[in-house]
Amino acid sequence: MRTRLALIGLPLTAVLLTACGGSDPYEEEEGGGGDGASAGSVVIGSADFPESTLLAEIYGRAMEAEGVDVTYQLNIGSREVYYSQIESGNLSVFPEYNGAILAYLDEDAPTGGGEETNQRVTEALPEGLEILDSSSAENKDSVTVTRETAEEYGLSSLADLAGVAGELTLGGPPEFETRQQGVVGLAEVYGVEFGEFRSLEVALLTQALLDGDIQAANLFTTDPQIAVEDFVVLEDPENLFGAQNITPLVNAEQVDDTARAALNAVSAALTTEALTELNERVIVQNENAADVAQEWLEQEGLV
Repeated sequence: MRTRLALIGLPLTAVLLTACGGSDPYEEEEGGGGDGASAGSVVIGSADFPESTLLAEIYGRAMEAEGVDVTYQLNIGSREVYYSQIESGNLSVFPEYNGAILAYLDEDAPTGGGEETNQRVTEALPEGLEILDSSSAENKDSVTVTRETAEEYGLSSLADLAGVAGELTLGGPPEFETRQQGVVGLAEVYGVEFGEFRSLEVALLTQALLDGDIQAANLFTTDPQIAVEDFVVLEDPENLFGAQNITPLVNAEQVDDTARAALNAVSAALTTEALTELNERVIVQNENAADVAQEWLEQEGLV
């Protein structure tokens, strides 16, 4: 069975009740009227931005192809919301970014390469949680500006912002303002302090940048709009944003060997180039994420 739970705009209490398997009004993808996650199913979640939803569809459908009963909880929110749900077992699998989860677990952890980061994540995770194989696909946070802003202020690196950021407004999701791999780290590592931070949904950042409502944006480096709009991603010479490889985070008791093998097979096949192309289809061409995921899995021989 394939169950999809729509969580957009719902209170967290409703999310928790559904994850625990109680009766609820959520729509089941195949016919409606489902009772949430069935006993023994693997519950895969996503954050509230398109790439996370796409990754949940890819990993989830790969498990389904191997006979795993998968329930989907998409668009939950930020890491500050969903992490506790993995820890408690309300979620079984979450496509994560290894550097980001390390920063969440240990804000003082030094940044490093993928293998080094994974080792630190493994050491920092509480009992019962694991990370599986990392993909070579990587999507980092960035501070990105328009070509015009880069030329006006002579910007190519985050370090170049130190003398001018006070004149600029930075836009990003609300959690970017308080994260070490965000506004806090920009000040500590680069001495960069923006005149204003504007909290915006990820989907609104590109237009805000184009309209001049903000002059810099926290965009993900696999965002296809960066190339489409000729934006400039500022270099990160001090590696503030660290390794950010796509890495499944799992509740160990809820993921068996069959599910693990399917998840690891996806990670072995996924590349940064492929992920960027898939994002373009979903974000720019407005294709359905589930359809895009299915087609890619078929091309890779994973379903």
